[in-house]
Amino acid sequence: MGTPSENYRDTKLSWLQFFILTPLARLRFFFIIGIVGLVLAKWDTIVATSKKVLWNRSDPEITSDDYEYFCPMHPSFSSQKKNEKCPICFMGLSKRKKGVSSPDALQPGIVSRVQLSPYRIALAGVKTHSVGFSKLIKEINTVGTVEFDERELKHVASRVKGRIEKLVVNQTGQMVHKGDELAVLFSPDMIVTVQNLLDARRSNNNIMEKNARERLELWGVGPGEIDKIIRDGNPVQRIPIRSPIDGHVLKKYPKEGQYVEEGGPLYDVANLDRIWVLAQLYEDDLGFFTPVNHQAGAENSNPNHWRVIASSRAYPGEKFEGILSFIYPHVDQESRTLSVRFEMANPGNRLRPGMATKVQLQTNASQLAGFKRADGKPLFPFQLKDEKVLCVPEESVINTGISQVVYKQDSPGVYLGVTVQLGPKLNLPDGQAMFPVYSGVKEGDEIVTQGSFLIDAETRLNPALGSIYFGGGSSKAVVRPTTPNDEEVTISSNLSKLSAADKKIALEQLLCASQENSKLGSMGVPIKFTIEGQTGFVCCEGCLNDVKSNPSKTSQRIKQLKSKNTPANLKKGESP
Repeated sequence: MGTPSENYRDTKLSWLQFFILTPLARLRFFFIIGIVGLVLAKWDTIVATSKKVLWNRSDPEITSDDYEYFCPMHPSFSSQKKNEKCPICFMGLSKRKKGVSSPDALQPGIVSRVQLSPYRIALAGVKTHSVGFSKLIKEINTVGTVEFDERELKHVASRVKGRIEKLVVNQTGQMVHKGDELAVLFSPDMIVTVQNLLDARRSNNNIMEKNARERLELWGVGPGEIDKIIRDGNPVQRIPIRSPIDGHVLKKYPKEGQYVEEGGPLYDVANLDRIWVLAQLYEDDLGFFTPVNHQAGAENSNPNHWRVIASSRAYPGEKFEGILSFIYPHVDQESRTLSVRFEMANPGNRLRPGMATKVQLQTNASQLAGFKRADGKPLFPFQLKDEKVLCVPEESVINTGISQVVYKQDSPGVYLGVTVQLGPKLNLPDGQAMFPVYSGVKEGDEIVTQGSFLIDAETRLNPALGSIYFGGGSSKAVVRPTTPNDEEVTISSNLSKLSAADKKIALEQLLCASQENSKLGSMGVPIKFTIEGQTGFVCCEGCLNDVKSNPSKTSQRIKQLKSKNTPANLKKGESP
């Protein structure tokens, strides 16, 4: 046991260690942990800063204040350092004078250009379709009602006054045939006329006989019946009323024993072997119909070639075909619709007046191509080939409200927003909606059919994607490189757009005439040029000025590339 002073010193040291030294040791541990976390959080910044400092010390070549280096593929990116790579496509930089504006990479008619990584393409489900010629039809769907053919409606009236002695057809709706007896009319005038006929025959008075015969014929007595009256020599007091057509009795007016005056109504008879379907079309569809001759008797001479198919709820799945026979010359001001009339056969009288029908009108696009405007120009300037129309699917078209845009695949992963002029929506025979192309794309172009709205949204909602190409957007956001595409697929796709002769030259040259290691086709469709009799290619527009500025060097490089990239050397496996 120590002295009191030693005990006091030990107690003081233990309190000092407990309250000061131990907390300091713990704080030092947390401080070290915090420093490590901060370094990890700022690691990208530290690495980038260190590379920048080391690069500035190691790179001796920095341009003067009058020049700068830029990416030929993405002219919006520029730098003062020659050895730097483009952060978008990793391409080497070219030298240019400051203040010299580069040509706009977006050609007229192209509203945007975007490059997507294979991952984003798969994520969006992007699919393309080759623009081509297809047989198109125009379909108009509407509703109609079955009506009587007005030319097959007959009104039977009494031609002489008398009394209805007998109604042979005594109920509405009864079927009758032409010449069938409908009723028997007793007429005192008939007795006088028949007697005059017999007296004229006995006296050989031809004029009186002729007058009596004509009067009987006007009353509806047939020539055979008149000859029978003359043979029998007996006066006839009754006139038979006969049906003028095959059909059914639409309405019966008299009752048996009723007295009728001359011209009094007896029957209405309708023939339903052919009927009319009256339908309504909107004003928007009026341009698809050429003017029709509305003169009497010219109904079936109109130049429209519409195929009409009608269906009714009464007969599900059954279709009735007809022809467009008449277009009414006025528009209903209340419904803003135009009435059109169709004629169709009605076997078995299955379609009955008053029934509602669904009507589908169809015609070929080649028929519409012949329509002319008032100035003589085509109303529908389709691009035709063997009655087929150049067209694009409806799902590929983006309507901005001002213009119509489709996205065309310029190369794998690169899409151009192209303004197109399109015609009215038509259909393939299987019902798929298509738009005829007036201008903007041509046969063979690959356009986006699935995912076009997502690509368009990328350029609108993510300005960085739209700005990775010069002219593609106005954002100054930092752009990170996209996932690289398959270079061989990209090169093959771009070279396939050249003619056979140009493709052969490009394959012989293989590399850009300006850039040392840039393969032709890796930056888009190669650009052709001719210098000192040598035809060559460069990888992009930015390299074209470089090769033209030094013709002799360019010519020598082309010769060197073609001699090095011979088929024999490539077969041996030599690197280009």
